Amino acid sequence: MGDRSKHDRVVPVHNLRDYFRTSIDDVVAKQGVELDPHAAHYVVNLITLFSRSEELYEDDGEFYGLKPLALMLADAADAPSPEVRNHSLQRIGDVALFIGGFFMESLASKAVDVDYYIYMGENAYGSLSEEVRGTFRGKVFADVYKELAAKFQILIDVLNEVRDGARKESDIDLLRTYEIWLKTGSRRAENLLRQQGIVPFSDPKGMRRH
Repeated sequence: MGDRSKHDRVVPVHNLRDYFRTSIDDVVAKQGVELDPHAAHYVVNLITLFSRSEELYEDDGEFYGLKPLALMLADAADAPSPEVRNHSLQRIGDVALFIGGFFMESLASKAVDVDYYIYMGENAYGSLSEEVRGTFRGKVFADVYKELAAKFQILIDVLNEVRDGARKESDIDLLRTYEIWLKTGSRRAENLLRQQGIVPFSDPKGMRRH
């Protein structure tokens, strides 16, 4: 079959949900993150579901793939009912979290980078929390969505760590890591830079910290 790149190595697992649950718990403990257990459970279920391409990608017979987040937001704005609008907001948050968490590197060559995904995901989950609060569904999920919005950047860092652990990959792209730190203020990116002997200077003007 020929030599395979170290980026293609696969870690075999018997139960994907259990693997993600254990991996996230380990990273949360390692990073000293405070994360509501219900929010952690939501993320485990989300990434397990989206590991199946038919759940991640949309297929309406004419289009197959991922809509841009801006088009999803337009769908939410034009939704014929609160239920459809909330579904669109949830979809934005879920897709932004999954792509930002596992495919951040692929965004480097795109028109929008991970900071855009973070902004869209935070706002979608935050709006969804307010939309469902006071409803029957909101009794269960409003606080979960609020936690996901508040901890979105942290969750991106957690999923990045889970991804890199699955790769068994130790090398990092220093320029890309520094770019991510500049755009998002990621504590994980900062720690990776410091481990390589690079000490980021004070935050650029206007950069968010999480």
